[in-house]
Amino acid sequence: MPFSFTDEQKQTALWLGLGLLLIALMVALGPILTPFIASAILAYALNPGVDWLSRRRIGKFPFPRALAVLVVILLLVFAILAVILIVVPVLRKEFPLLQDQIPNFLNKLDGLIGPHLQDFGINVRLDGTGIKEMLTKQLSTSGDEIWTSVLASVKVGGTAVLGWLATILLVPVVLFYLLQDWHSIVERLGRLVPRRWQGKTGNMTQEVDSLLAQYLRGQLLVMLVLAIYYSTGLAIAGFDVALPVGIITGLLVFIPYVGFGLGLVLALIAAMLQFSGWHGLIAVAIVYGIGQVLESFILTPRLVGERIGLHPLVVIFALMAFGQLFGFVGILLALPCSAIMSVVVKHVRAHYLSSSFYNT
Repeated sequence: MPFSFTDEQKQTALWLGLGLLLIALMVALGPILTPFIASAILAYALNPGVDWLSRRRIGKFPFPRALAVLVVILLLVFAILAVILIVVPVLRKEFPLLQDQIPNFLNKLDGLIGPHLQDFGINVRLDGTGIKEMLTKQLSTSGDEIWTSVLASVKVGGTAVLGWLATILLVPVVLFYLLQDWHSIVERLGRLVPRRWQGKTGNMTQEVDSLLAQYLRGQLLVMLVLAIYYSTGLAIAGFDVALPVGIITGLLVFIPYVGFGLGLVLALIAAMLQFSGWHGLIAVAIVYGIGQVLESFILTPRLVGERIGLHPLVVIFALMAFGQLFGFVGILLALPCSAIMSVVVKHVRAHYLSSSFYNT
Protein backbone atom coordinates (compact mmCIF):
# COMPACT_ATOMS: atom_id res chain seq x y z
CA MET A 1 0.00 0.00 0.00
CA PRO A 2 1.59 3.31 -1.03
CA PHE A 3 2.43 5.71 1.76
CA SER A 4 0.34 8.90 1.82
CA PHE A 5 0.46 12.03 3.94
CA THR A 6 -2.51 13.17 5.95
CA ASP A 7 -3.93 16.65 5.46
CA GLU A 8 -2.50 17.72 8.81
CA GLN A 9 1.00 16.53 7.83
CA LYS A 10 0.74 18.35 4.51
CA GLN A 11 -0.26 21.59 6.23
CA THR A 12 2.56 21.20 8.75
CA ALA A 13 5.08 20.66 5.94
CA LEU A 14 3.71 23.66 4.06
CA TRP A 15 3.98 26.03 7.01
CA LEU A 16 7.39 24.63 7.93
CA GLY A 17 8.61 25.29 4.40
CA LEU A 18 7.22 28.81 4.49
CA GLY A 19 8.95 29.38 7.81
CA LEU A 20 12.30 28.23 6.42
CA LEU A 21 11.85 30.49 3.39
CA LEU A 22 11.10 33.40 5.72
CA ILE A 23 14.27 32.70 7.72
CA ALA A 24 16.33 32.49 4.50
CA LEU A 25 14.81 35.77 3.33
CA MET A 26 15.68 37.47 6.63
CA VAL A 27 19.29 36.26 6.35
CA ALA A 28 19.53 37.51 2.75
CA LEU A 29 18.07 40.88 3.76
CA GLY A 30 20.27 41.13 6.87
CA PRO A 31 21.79 44.57 6.10
CA ILE A 32 18.36 46.02 5.31
CA LEU A 33 16.78 44.53 8.44
CA THR A 34 19.48 45.92 10.73
CA PRO A 35 17.65 49.18 11.65
CA PHE A 36 14.37 47.30 12.16
CA ILE A 37 15.98 44.68 14.42
CA ALA A 38 17.85 47.35 16.37
CA SER A 39 14.63 49.34 16.75
CA ALA A 40 12.73 46.26 17.94
CA ILE A 41 15.37 45.54 20.62
CA LEU A 42 15.32 49.18 21.73
CA ALA A 43 11.52 49.18 21.76
CA TYR A 44 11.50 46.08 23.98
CA ALA A 45 13.93 47.74 26.39
CA LEU A 46 12.19 51.13 26.41
CA ASN A 47 8.56 49.98 26.44
CA PRO A 48 8.33 49.68 30.27
CA GLY A 49 9.33 53.34 30.54
CA VAL A 50 6.72 54.33 27.97
CA ASP A 51 4.06 52.31 29.80
CA TRP A 52 4.99 53.98 33.08
CA LEU A 53 4.73 57.47 31.58
CA SER A 54 1.48 56.70 29.76
CA ARG A 55 -0.10 55.69 33.08
CA ARG A 56 0.66 59.12 34.57
CA ARG A 57 -1.87 61.93 34.44
CA ILE A 58 -1.51 65.62 33.61
CA GLY A 59 -4.13 67.06 35.92
CA LYS A 60 -7.37 65.38 34.92
CA PHE A 61 -6.07 64.20 31.55
CA PRO A 62 -4.12 61.00 30.88
CA PHE A 63 -0.57 61.30 29.57
CA PRO A 64 -0.77 60.61 25.78
CA ARG A 65 1.19 57.54 24.74
CA ALA A 66 2.59 59.34 21.68
CA LEU A 67 4.00 62.04 23.96
CA ALA A 68 5.41 59.39 26.31
CA VAL A 69 7.13 57.70 23.34
CA LEU A 70 8.59 61.02 22.24
CA VAL A 71 9.90 61.80 25.75
CA VAL A 72 11.56 58.38 26.09
CA ILE A 73 13.21 58.62 22.65
CA LEU A 74 14.48 62.12 23.47
CA LEU A 75 15.96 60.83 26.75
CA LEU A 76 17.71 58.06 24.81
CA VAL A 77 19.10 60.58 22.30
CA PHE A 78 20.31 62.84 25.14
CA ALA A 79 22.05 59.89 26.80
CA ILE A 80 23.85 59.00 23.55
CA LEU A 81 24.83 62.64 23.03
CA ALA A 82 26.17 62.78 26.60
CA VAL A 83 28.43 59.79 25.89
CA ILE A 84 29.60 61.42 22.65
CA LEU A 85 30.33 64.68 24.49
CA ILE A 86 32.47 62.67 26.91
CA VAL A 87 34.36 60.82 24.17
CA VAL A 88 35.00 63.65 21.70
CA PRO A 89 36.94 65.96 24.08
CA VAL A 90 39.20 63.07 25.05
CA LEU A 91 39.97 62.28 21.42
CA ARG A 92 40.49 65.95 20.55
CA LYS A 93 42.91 66.28 23.45
CA GLU A 94 44.87 63.09 22.91
CA PHE A 95 45.26 62.94 19.11
CA PRO A 96 47.26 66.18 18.72
CA LEU A 97 49.47 65.18 21.65
CA LEU A 98 49.90 61.75 20.13
CA GLN A 99 50.92 63.27 16.82
CA ASP A 100 53.64 65.27 18.58
CA GLN A 101 54.86 62.21 20.49
CA ILE A 102 54.93 59.79 17.54
CA PRO A 103 58.56 60.60 16.50
CA ASN A 104 59.83 60.06 20.07
CA PHE A 105 57.83 56.88 20.37
CA LEU A 106 59.21 55.53 17.08
CA ASN A 107 62.77 56.34 18.16
CA LYS A 108 62.23 54.42 21.40
CA LEU A 109 60.67 51.54 19.47
CA ASP A 110 63.62 51.46 17.05
CA GLY A 111 66.11 51.44 19.92
CA LEU A 112 64.22 48.65 21.68
CA ILE A 113 63.35 46.32 18.78
CA GLY A 114 65.86 47.34 16.07
CA PRO A 115 68.88 45.48 17.53
CA HIS A 116 66.88 42.27 17.92
CA LEU A 117 65.71 42.47 14.30
CA GLN A 118 69.30 42.91 13.15
CA ASP A 119 70.23 39.72 14.98
CA PHE A 120 67.84 37.90 12.62
CA GLY A 121 69.31 39.64 9.56
CA ILE A 122 66.44 42.15 9.21
CA ASN A 123 67.86 45.60 8.62
CA VAL A 124 64.84 47.83 9.13
CA ARG A 125 64.73 51.20 10.81
CA LEU A 126 61.56 51.80 12.79
CA ASP A 127 62.11 55.51 13.40
CA GLY A 128 60.42 58.28 11.42
CA THR A 129 63.12 58.42 8.74
CA GLY A 130 63.12 54.65 8.18
CA ILE A 131 59.33 54.46 7.89
CA LYS A 132 59.32 57.36 5.39
CA GLU A 133 61.93 55.54 3.27
CA MET A 134 59.89 52.32 3.32
CA LEU A 135 56.70 54.13 2.32
CA THR A 136 58.47 56.03 -0.47
CA LYS A 137 59.98 52.83 -1.83
CA GLN A 138 56.64 51.02 -1.69
CA LEU A 139 54.82 53.87 -3.45
CA SER A 140 57.41 54.03 -6.21
CA THR A 141 57.29 50.28 -6.92
CA SER A 142 53.55 49.72 -6.77
CA GLY A 143 51.99 53.14 -7.07
CA ASP A 144 49.23 52.17 -9.54
CA GLU A 145 48.13 49.18 -7.47
CA ILE A 146 48.00 51.26 -4.30
CA TRP A 147 45.92 54.00 -5.91
CA THR A 148 43.55 51.35 -7.26
CA SER A 149 43.19 49.88 -3.79
CA VAL A 150 42.70 53.32 -2.26
CA LEU A 151 39.96 54.20 -4.74
CA ALA A 152 38.24 50.87 -4.14
CA SER A 153 38.42 51.41 -0.36
CA VAL A 154 37.00 54.92 -0.71
CA LYS A 155 34.11 53.55 -2.74
CA VAL A 156 33.35 50.80 -0.23
CA GLY A 157 33.82 53.18 2.70
CA GLY A 158 31.50 55.76 1.13
CA THR A 159 28.82 53.12 0.66
CA ALA A 160 29.24 52.01 4.27
CA VAL A 161 28.95 55.60 5.54
CA LEU A 162 25.75 56.14 3.55
CA GLY A 163 24.37 52.90 4.97
CA TRP A 164 25.18 54.01 8.52
CA LEU A 165 23.57 57.40 7.95
CA ALA A 166 20.42 55.75 6.60
CA THR A 167 20.35 53.43 9.62
CA ILE A 168 20.83 56.29 12.08
CA LEU A 169 18.01 58.28 10.48
CA LEU A 170 15.67 55.30 10.16
CA VAL A 171 16.02 53.84 13.67
CA PRO A 172 14.24 56.70 15.53
CA VAL A 173 11.34 56.65 13.04
CA VAL A 174 10.87 52.87 13.30
CA LEU A 175 11.34 53.02 17.07
CA PHE A 176 8.59 55.62 17.42
CA TYR A 177 6.01 53.54 15.56
CA LEU A 178 7.01 50.34 17.34
CA LEU A 179 6.65 51.94 20.78
CA GLN A 180 3.40 53.63 19.78
CA ASP A 181 1.77 50.34 18.72
CA TRP A 182 3.83 47.92 20.82
CA HIS A 183 0.98 46.16 22.61
CA SER A 184 -1.13 45.76 19.48
CA ILE A 185 1.88 44.40 17.55
CA VAL A 186 2.61 41.85 20.28
CA GLU A 187 -1.06 40.84 20.38
CA ARG A 188 -1.18 40.35 16.60
CA LEU A 189 1.97 38.24 16.64
CA GLY A 190 0.46 36.13 19.41
CA ARG A 191 -2.63 35.47 17.31
CA LEU A 192 -0.44 34.01 14.52
CA VAL A 193 0.67 31.15 16.77
CA PRO A 194 -1.39 27.96 16.26
CA ARG A 195 -3.82 27.48 19.11
CA ARG A 196 -2.41 24.10 20.07
CA TRP A 197 1.00 25.74 20.60
CA GLN A 198 -0.21 28.87 22.38
CA GLY A 199 0.29 27.41 25.84
CA LYS A 200 3.90 26.37 25.27
CA THR A 201 4.63 29.53 23.29
CA GLY A 202 3.22 31.67 26.10
CA ASN A 203 5.42 29.90 28.67
CA MET A 204 8.50 30.30 26.46
CA THR A 205 7.69 33.96 25.88
CA GLN A 206 7.43 34.62 29.61
CA GLU A 207 10.71 32.79 30.19
CA VAL A 208 12.44 34.81 27.48
CA ASP A 209 10.99 38.05 28.84
CA SER A 210 12.22 37.25 32.35
CA LEU A 211 15.65 36.26 31.02
CA LEU A 212 16.07 39.42 28.96
CA ALA A 213 14.90 41.62 31.83
CA GLN A 214 17.49 40.04 34.10
CA TYR A 215 20.12 40.43 31.38
CA LEU A 216 19.41 44.13 30.91
CA ARG A 217 19.39 44.85 34.65
CA GLY A 218 22.56 42.85 35.18
CA GLN A 219 24.36 44.48 32.25
CA LEU A 220 23.47 47.98 33.49
CA LEU A 221 24.85 47.14 36.94
CA VAL A 222 28.06 45.78 35.41
CA MET A 223 28.50 48.94 33.32
CA LEU A 224 27.92 51.20 36.34
CA VAL A 225 30.32 49.32 38.63
CA LEU A 226 33.07 49.13 36.00
CA ALA A 227 32.72 52.82 35.08
CA ILE A 228 33.23 53.73 38.75
CA TYR A 229 36.11 51.26 39.12
CA TYR A 230 38.08 52.33 36.04
CA SER A 231 37.58 56.04 36.76
CA THR A 232 38.73 55.59 40.36
CA GLY A 233 41.66 53.32 39.46
CA LEU A 234 43.01 55.64 36.77
CA ALA A 235 42.53 58.68 39.04
CA ILE A 236 44.54 56.99 41.81
CA ALA A 237 47.28 56.25 39.23
CA GLY A 238 47.40 59.99 38.43
CA PHE A 239 45.82 60.08 34.96
CA ASP A 240 44.50 63.47 33.85
CA VAL A 241 41.81 61.81 31.70
CA ALA A 242 40.79 59.26 34.33
CA LEU A 243 37.10 60.24 34.45
CA PRO A 244 36.29 60.23 30.70
CA VAL A 245 38.41 57.17 29.88
CA GLY A 246 36.96 55.26 32.85
CA ILE A 247 33.40 56.16 31.91
CA ILE A 248 34.01 55.19 28.27
CA THR A 249 35.46 51.81 29.29
CA GLY A 250 32.60 51.08 31.67
CA LEU A 251 29.77 52.16 29.39
CA LEU A 252 31.11 50.28 26.36
CA VAL A 253 31.38 46.99 28.24
CA PHE A 254 28.00 46.02 26.74
CA ILE A 255 29.93 45.52 23.46
CA PRO A 256 31.88 42.33 24.30
CA TYR A 257 35.66 42.65 23.81
CA VAL A 258 35.28 45.84 21.72
CA GLY A 259 34.45 48.10 24.68
CA PHE A 260 37.32 46.80 26.82
CA GLY A 261 39.74 46.99 23.88
CA LEU A 262 38.84 50.60 23.04
CA GLY A 263 39.14 51.70 26.66
CA LEU A 264 42.50 49.94 26.98
CA VAL A 265 43.83 51.64 23.83
CA LEU A 266 42.74 55.08 25.09
CA ALA A 267 44.36 54.42 28.46
CA LEU A 268 47.62 53.27 26.84
CA ILE A 269 47.70 56.37 24.63
CA ALA A 270 47.13 58.55 27.68
CA ALA A 271 49.92 56.73 29.53
CA MET A 272 52.41 57.28 26.70
CA LEU A 273 51.48 60.95 26.44
CA GLN A 274 51.43 61.83 30.14
CA PHE A 275 54.23 59.72 31.63
CA SER A 276 57.81 59.57 30.39
CA GLY A 277 58.75 56.24 31.96
CA TRP A 278 57.05 52.88 32.43
CA HIS A 279 54.91 54.07 35.34
CA GLY A 280 51.86 54.83 33.19
CA LEU A 281 51.96 51.58 31.21
CA ILE A 282 52.38 49.51 34.39
CA ALA A 283 49.48 51.35 36.01
CA VAL A 284 47.26 50.69 32.97
CA ALA A 285 48.25 47.00 33.02
CA ILE A 286 47.36 46.70 36.70
CA VAL A 287 44.09 48.65 36.55
CA TYR A 288 42.79 46.95 33.41
CA GLY A 289 44.08 43.52 34.44
CA ILE A 290 42.20 43.70 37.75
CA GLY A 291 39.20 45.15 35.91
CA GLN A 292 39.12 42.25 33.48
CA VAL A 293 39.32 39.73 36.33
CA LEU A 294 36.60 41.63 38.20
CA GLU A 295 34.36 41.64 35.13
CA SER A 296 35.01 38.07 33.95
CA PHE A 297 35.02 36.17 37.25
CA ILE A 298 32.83 38.23 39.60
CA LEU A 299 30.49 40.77 37.99
CA THR A 300 29.49 39.13 34.70
CA PRO A 301 29.09 35.58 36.11
CA ARG A 302 27.00 36.80 39.05
CA LEU A 303 24.98 39.55 37.39
CA VAL A 304 24.74 38.39 33.75
CA GLY A 305 26.35 35.05 32.95
CA GLU A 306 24.49 32.87 35.42
CA ARG A 307 21.21 34.33 34.19
CA ILE A 308 21.93 33.72 30.51
CA GLY A 309 23.92 30.50 30.87
CA LEU A 310 25.99 30.84 27.69
CA HIS A 311 29.36 29.10 27.31
CA PRO A 312 32.27 31.40 26.32
CA LEU A 313 32.65 29.52 23.01
CA VAL A 314 28.97 30.12 22.29
CA VAL A 315 29.48 33.83 23.03
CA ILE A 316 32.41 34.06 20.60
CA PHE A 317 30.52 32.18 17.87
CA ALA A 318 27.42 34.34 18.40
CA LEU A 319 29.46 37.54 18.08
CA MET A 320 31.05 36.35 14.83
CA ALA A 321 27.80 35.00 13.37
CA PHE A 322 25.62 38.01 14.17
CA GLY A 323 28.40 40.36 13.09
CA GLN A 324 28.60 38.57 9.73
CA LEU A 325 24.83 38.70 9.21
CA PHE A 326 23.96 42.15 10.55
CA GLY A 327 27.25 44.05 10.82
CA PHE A 328 28.21 46.10 13.87
CA VAL A 329 24.63 46.20 15.15
CA GLY A 330 24.66 42.40 15.05
CA ILE A 331 27.53 42.42 17.56
CA LEU A 332 25.38 44.48 19.91
CA LEU A 333 22.43 42.12 19.51
CA ALA A 334 24.42 38.88 19.69
CA LEU A 335 24.08 38.16 23.42
CA PRO A 336 20.39 39.01 23.95
CA CYS A 337 19.42 37.13 20.76
CA SER A 338 21.56 34.18 21.84
CA ALA A 339 19.79 34.21 25.20
CA ILE A 340 16.45 33.95 23.39
CA MET A 341 17.75 31.10 21.24
CA SER A 342 19.07 29.31 24.32
CA VAL A 343 15.52 29.17 25.73
CA VAL A 344 14.22 27.72 22.46
CA VAL A 345 17.06 25.18 22.31
CA LYS A 346 16.38 24.13 25.91
CA HIS A 347 12.71 23.40 25.16
CA VAL A 348 13.56 21.61 21.89
CA ARG A 349 16.15 19.48 23.72
CA ALA A 350 13.65 18.56 26.44
CA HIS A 351 11.07 17.59 23.80
CA TYR A 352 13.70 15.51 21.96
CA LEU A 353 14.81 13.65 25.10
CA SER A 354 11.18 12.78 25.94
CA SER A 355 10.29 11.70 22.40
CA SER A 356 9.87 8.11 21.24
CA PHE A 357 12.51 8.73 18.55
CA TYR A 358 15.16 9.12 21.27
CA ASN A 359 13.91 6.54 23.78
CA THR A 360 13.29 3.64 21.36
